[in-house]
Amino acid sequence: MAKPFHYGGQAVIEGVMIRGKEGVAISVRQPNGELNIVKQPLAKIYKGRLREMPFVRGIIALVETLVLGTQSLLRSAQVAAAEASGEKIPTAILRGTVAVSLALGVVLFFMVPLFATRYLIDPHIDSNLLRNVFEGLIRIAIFIAYLKVISLIPDIKRVFAYHGAEHKVVNAYEAGVPLDVESVKNYSTAHARCGTAFLFIVLIVAIFVFALVGQPTLWIRILSRIALIPIIAVISYEIMKFGATHIENPVVRILLAPGLMLQAITTREPDDSQIEAAISALKEVIAIDQAADSSGSI
Repeated sequence: MAKPFHYGGQAVIEGVMIRGKEGVAISVRQPNGELNIVKQPLAKIYKGRLREMPFVRGIIALVETLVLGTQSLLRSAQVAAAEASGEKIPTAILRGTVAVSLALGVVLFFMVPLFATRYLIDPHIDSNLLRNVFEGLIRIAIFIAYLKVISLIPDIKRVFAYHGAEHKVVNAYEAGVPLDVESVKNYSTAHARCGTAFLFIVLIVAIFVFALVGQPTLWIRILSRIALIPIIAVISYEIMKFGATHIENPVVRILLAPGLMLQAITTREPDDSQIEAAISALKEVIAIDQAADSSGSI
């Protein structure tokens, strides 16, 4: 018997992206109130056998998240800009913005904690393990503070509401209820496979991985914080996948609780129009998958 497929996605600008077995659908609410739905097939690497191999799938999922997530954000931004002003934002500017954002993320969440620990903690503590623990705690504090600050921005509040809509529709689908607004709105805005929960796991795993590096020269420590990010992400992906699969286990629920609690910051209760956007995206990818099943292409 085939394993059930777990749908998921992300919030984008004024909309939601949902990833299915065979394709992706991005549903964006235009200023005129209508939904603009963009569909695209998935590349073979994102749905082949390697996608199911432990640890290898983590690497593929990481690449997929970066590529599809960035593409979805760019397309939603283009739709919103074109509808609002009649002109598209140059792709180069959008790609540059994403690249700068990723670089700033590495600096903020990995370099700043490293230097703060190096100059504020290291002179007072001899234990390498404790130094890494303090670095990890600083990293977590910065992460939570960052989420708190950006959650105050009106445009981000709307993105977080679409994030909540995405979770609600996936929760409703997995519960087997009809995909209509009235049914979906009763479900939670939290989900175990959320990117926020994943990032929290990354921050915890990083403490242990960086502890193995020890306390080499500062430049080696800087390089390790960058080079080890993919390894940390792969390990974290396996932990998240295991947790989501065993979410009914009381011990697993306790371990996942901090990540789920953080979603109170990164999700908001969506309105009906935001839920409708999420529903339309999910229905589109379900239709793509059903068509592929009936044609025997998978």
